[in-house]
Amino acid sequence: MEISLVQFFQKGNNALFLAVALASGGMLVWPFVRKSTGGPWVTPAQATHLINREDAVVVDVREANEFASGHVLGAKNLPLARMETAAGDSVKKKDRPVIVYCDGTDRSAKALAALKKQGFTRAANLSGGLKAWQDAGLPVEK
Repeated sequence: MEISLVQFFQKGNNALFLAVALASGGMLVWPFVRKSTGGPWVTPAQATHLINREDAVVVDVREANEFASGHVLGAKNLPLARMETAAGDSVKKKDRPVIVYCDGTDRSAKALAALKKQGFTRAANLSGGLKAWQDAGLPVEK
């Protein structure tokens, strides 16, 4: 038995339709919500510009063993656990651009919040983390 779209809505299937609409709408909105937190964000191209033109400091907030397996060329390793106490030791000028990244988890967003709390005015999060950097064909060292 075929059922038309109008009959579908008339037979009390609105709850199912509403659930599907909310779920798909949520999936569409989630990337925008994710981007609005933990920012500002920079792309690998923007990060390269900041590194080359404005002498930005790149900080890898992953653990030492992760850092040793490969990191952005010239990056400093400052694990998230040490970020609140040691950030000022790694970067002396708080108005200098700082780019933080991790492996795509929320560690870099937490590190960025810690830097801002310490007064770093030009800190940014590398969008996509190390994977985005590698996907852009930019240099990684071990």
